Amino acid sequence: MVYITNLAEYKDQQVTLKGWIYNFRSSKNLYFLEVRDGSGICQCVVAKDSVSEEAWEAAESLRQESSLEITGRVVEDERSIGGYELQVSDLDVIQIAKDYPITLKEHGVDFLMENRHLWLRSRRQWAAMRVRNEIIYAIHTFFQERGFVQMDAPVFTGNAAEGTTNLFETEYFDEQAYLTQSGQLYGEAMAMAHGLIYTFGPTFRAEKSKTRRHLTEFWMIEPEMAFYDLEMNMDLAEDFIRFVVKRVLDRRPDELDILERDTAKLKKAVSENFPRISYSEAVETLRSEEMADMLDQMVEDRRTEKATLREERQEITKERGQAKKWRKAQIDQRIKDIAGRMDQIEEDLRNIPDWRASALNFRWGEDFGGSDETLLTMQYDTPVLVHRYPADIKAFYMKRDPEDENLAMAVDMLAPEGYGEIIGGSEREADLDTLKKRLGEHNLSEEVFSWYLDLRRYGTVPHSGFGLGLERTVAWLCGLDHVRETIPFPRMMGRLTP
Repeated sequence: MVYITNLAEYKDQQVTLKGWIYNFRSSKNLYFLEVRDGSGICQCVVAKDSVSEEAWEAAESLRQESSLEITGRVVEDERSIGGYELQVSDLDVIQIAKDYPITLKEHGVDFLMENRHLWLRSRRQWAAMRVRNEIIYAIHTFFQERGFVQMDAPVFTGNAAEGTTNLFETEYFDEQAYLTQSGQLYGEAMAMAHGLIYTFGPTFRAEKSKTRRHLTEFWMIEPEMAFYDLEMNMDLAEDFIRFVVKRVLDRRPDELDILERDTAKLKKAVSENFPRISYSEAVETLRSEEMADMLDQMVEDRRTEKATLREERQEITKERGQAKKWRKAQIDQRIKDIAGRMDQIEEDLRNIPDWRASALNFRWGEDFGGSDETLLTMQYDTPVLVHRYPADIKAFYMKRDPEDENLAMAVDMLAPEGYGEIIGGSEREADLDTLKKRLGEHNLSEEVFSWYLDLRRYGTVPHSGFGLGLERTVAWLCGLDHVRETIPFPRMMGRLTP
């Protein structure tokens, strides 16, 4: 048995594949079977005069997602998926699948989410999970090669990293506990032992949000570095993202192609430096006349594009009646693409007036919303680092700017193309008395955080860290519209199964 991903190593040799029927079609005395085995998809050609009668009957009985063992010769064919096909000499059915609910036609998102355990087999979902795996591998590689030690923070915690408002509360024997919203506080303790550490694990937020950026259970990567200041923290974050993006571009081009990702946009994150702007500069950008003009032009552009697409759709619809079969297939796909783009244009035209009002009326001291982040990133082709936020909207553990007590030494990295914040971090407050004061200001118990205060009592040092949201990063690199497709089994409001 060999895997489809390795077929190039067996050119002109006879091999056996084991997998499932992804799609199939017939033509006279031929069956064309698209077989997937988890590593890829291969077209397997069954010719009636090249197989036994039993094998031919087995081929006739196959249905979508039936499992089988198939033997044949590997032949190079650049027209085939993956560049190779199998000329079949024998075929054994393992199981004939019943009517598979997810066909290759269009299905609604609700239906697909109810069948997520099966939807994972579809090509786009398969590709997204492969990219996710590559991102995870790249993350570990980046930190391990730089001397970081991976350590694990607990999922059950007795205290919150940033208050208890958005935490899932649970009983822990006779005590009250929470599902962790971050491993950061524990990461700081680990960094005082090892210098450079990172945690990688599930985190939970009980925000009642249904936006395309939110999950209630997601994975966070949180490095913590002793003796790092804010600038060093931002340098590391930028190097980190550049490394991850490059690895995905280099190692997962086929998956990105399946996802129809515009890789030219991702390549800029590898070749160009990331802009760094202060929160105050970002506010000025949002409220500027240039921003208002850009949004007005965006409305004009969308209306023009809408008219052009409508005209194209009318023309190709007329052409379809007299078109040959192959051309009809092209036209049908283009009509589908136009419909998708028209839906996006309509959504943009509904949203832009609200974006414009939000931006022009934005007041210093407010936190950025999703639309504000989208508008800020429209100015750039790469992720952008926004730093020195108002201290009042940031967590108690963030160090204040020595030059302005009203500012926290915080940084967020915003991904381009409307994907929003993928990294949030800061330089941590290292002074014991100041940290006690901050706890009081946030109405947090000094007793509950006594172990955390010990880190300032015994060998305190300047230190920094950040957290990367894995699913938002996957969404950005894959070009996915919603984070529900970035994790095998998403947990959101109203979604606890499968």
